[in-house]
Amino acid sequence: MDKTQALISFWRSFGVEAYDESTVPDNAGYPRITYSVATDSLNNQVSLSANLWDKSTSWTTVTRLAEQIAERVKGQGYEIQPFDGGYIYIMAGSPFTQRISDPDGDIKRIYINLIAEFLCKY
Repeated sequence: MDKTQALISFWRSFGVEAYDESTVPDNAGYPRITYSVATDSLNNQVSLSANLWDKSTSWTTVTRLAEQIAERVKGQGYEIQPFDGGYIYIMAGSPFTQRISDPDGDIKRIYINLIAEFLCKY
C-alpha cells in the first residue's frame, strides 16, 4: 500500500463512501466524505482536509461522523496509518471542524481540518 492508498483507506474506514475531491462521481450518494490528497516525507507537515456531506434537514449525520473522526484523531492525539515504507501520523488541525452553508438548504456539510506527517524517506 502506498501513501495515497493509505489515505484512501483512512477515509473509507468511517462506514460511508469516500472520494478524492477531484474524482467524485455524478451519481455519488449521501452521506459521503470528500477528501484532499497531499503527501510528503519526513520532517514536513502536510495540511489535509475533508468535507462531510449529507442531504438532510438535520445536522445529525454529519455531526456524528465528525465526532467519529475526532475520536480517532484526537483520542490519543493522533491516528497512525501504516503504508509500505512508513507511517502517516494524522492529527487534528485548528479549527478541527467548521459548518459550511450550501445554497441547497438540504445539503449539510462539515469541513474537517487535519495535519499529517509522513514518516518515511521519500
